[in-house]
Amino acid sequence: MVRAAAVPLLLLSISAGASECRRDDSLFLTGFERTPANARYVAVNGNDAHDGSAAAPWRTIQHAVDVAAAGDAICVRGGIYREIVTIARSGSAQAGPIALQAVRGDAVVIDGGGLDVPEGQYGLVTLVDASHVSVRGLELRNYVTTSPAKVPIGLYVTGAGTQLRIENNHIHDIRNTANGCAANAFGLKVDGTRAPDSINQLAVVGNEVDHLVLGCSESLSLDGNVEQWTISENRVHDTNNIGIGAIGFEGIAPDPAFDQARDGTIVGNTVYNISSFGNPAYGDEYAADGIYIDGGTRILVERNRVHHVDIGIEVASEHAGRTSSDVVVRSNLVYSGYSAGISIGGYDANVGGSERVSIIGNTLLGNDQAGTGSGEFQIQHHALSNLFIDNIVQAGSAGRLINAWTGDTAMPASLDHNLYWSAAAGASWVWRGIEYSSLASWRAGSAQDAHSPFANPLFVDAVLPDLRVTDGSPAIDAGAIPANGLAGSLDFAGRPRVIGTTIDIGAHER
Repeated sequence: MVRAAAVPLLLLSISAGASECRRDDSLFLTGFERTPANARYVAVNGNDAHDGSAAAPWRTIQHAVDVAAAGDAICVRGGIYREIVTIARSGSAQAGPIALQAVRGDAVVIDGGGLDVPEGQYGLVTLVDASHVSVRGLELRNYVTTSPAKVPIGLYVTGAGTQLRIENNHIHDIRNTANGCAANAFGLKVDGTRAPDSINQLAVVGNEVDHLVLGCSESLSLDGNVEQWTISENRVHDTNNIGIGAIGFEGIAPDPAFDQARDGTIVGNTVYNISSFGNPAYGDEYAADGIYIDGGTRILVERNRVHHVDIGIEVASEHAGRTSSDVVVRSNLVYSGYSAGISIGGYDANVGGSERVSIIGNTLLGNDQAGTGSGEFQIQHHALSNLFIDNIVQAGSAGRLINAWTGDTAMPASLDHNLYWSAAAGASWVWRGIEYSSLASWRAGSAQDAHSPFANPLFVDAVLPDLRVTDGSPAIDAGAIPANGLAGSLDFAGRPRVIGTTIDIGAHER
């Protein structure tokens, strides 16, 4: 496992000046006036008694935050800072945000080695009831505990607030090395803990989150009263539990009516090398999702690449009587997983489930490498009114394409216009617990997939993989455009979603 090398102290000359650290309001979501930022500087050879100018920088990031005003850019020069930073101040729509950011080109590290975890759960950088704030370009690392009573977090957003942007940070080696499900850690965590006030207008963009030891927690997680958010273009990898999570019904918000991540988008992320196998909280279970909607609602999961994880994308709820609802999963690539490619419904009869989940135009290839029997698309307990159309589903050596193994609902999902293929002998489909070994018997027994062929999709390269299809593929113009714009306007590669006479099956349009 490769770790980042220690970062040498690197201080810009004073002539680099404010031009190397300026706020760009265009990167925020909405509502910011383009007023010039006031640059305040921090450097490892500074002094908190200075005035924070480029010529006389402060020494600690926390001091800079404590005196920052709306419109200030806190410009941190290169070096290693061993401190815990709390941002409990806000910018404004009129004067501009408070921006905490690395000076352009500098390697700024906040290192948690030897630091305690305040209040039982805290981040190396923590935003508390903050609005109009951005955090950009920092490396947060080495925040470790051996106590199951403490939860270290790389970057933590909590309370309520609006107009927040977390961008281009590298968060790694956040670890709880105690054993069991109570021993938790997070890379990047957002908790909406107020009601009715929410965390909203949040963008988590372009971060890398990796090499975490998490217990039963998530690498990048939104929970509670969080709405109107985007998680985009992040890279999450090499952790021992869930990659990206959007969660509800955990009691994070004080009012249950608001206790649900909602109205958000998970788009363009890359998630890989994630498994709970060997995690002491799970033992030898392949239970870690690449992307997990656990009790969320009105969420779009689009154009993500998820591979070499336990369960590629899961939409469910862990709370009885609750569901993930009105979720759209489209134009994603999910391949080489250890268990199911995409899974809906609760893992147990005593937990919640999934309703009105639309799974459209994805490409699933060679999942269930661990031979769990979960298949490429798995339907579990309490699944109602779900949709599975226009997907390429190519099984790996296990051969299982669909695994609807419960019979607790009469119609857990409607399936059609999918392209099925298995190069291995013994392709199978399971519907309400009954296994079928041919497409014809599957259609007859399930009354599903009336227009779905069983044929080789003809990928450009199924090994590399390059999951575009070649000329002559049975996927081309073979799909059905769903109502209400559910297919979206772009395919996985950002091309128009429909080229030609109708939509292609799979995540790529040819």
